[in-house]
Amino acid sequence: MPTLVMAVHPRCPCTRASLSELALIMARLEGRIRAHVLFALPQGTDRAWAEGDLWTAASGIPGVTPLPDAGGMEATRFGIETSGHALLYDREGALVFSGGITPSRGHEGDSAGRSAIVSMVEEGSSPFKITAVYGCALHGPPRVVDPGVKPCRR
Repeated sequence: MPTLVMAVHPRCPCTRASLSELALIMARLEGRIRAHVLFALPQGTDRAWAEGDLWTAASGIPGVTPLPDAGGMEATRFGIETSGHALLYDREGALVFSGGITPSRGHEGDSAGRSAIVSMVEEGSSPFKITAVYGCALHGPPRVVDPGVKPCRR
């Protein structure tokens, strides 16, 4: 079964939109894909720090398994640096998509990333293999890309 891996910062305001888009993907592809959401935990924090409303939201999406990621080590292994970055692996374990699934920072709606994942699972191909990722950095100080969205609190 194809597997989606997404890393998120549990306190990034953009993560809510990413999880909403993930819920739409999982509903559309029900039973044909599984997903793991890595919740990056900064050094010195524990699992409880991440288990807020976003963890609860991820837990409520059928087919999604939220996982704590101490120090963001797993996200780093996957090469993920931004909250909301999703990777899709096909049945054989080959990476077939890398990118964001929201149309812009902190916003829900149709996006090339969501379309790409659905197309890859339903049809085995997509014109998009890489899309832009909008969100806070998983590591280091938060940066504001869009002045209308507050950076995550660490």
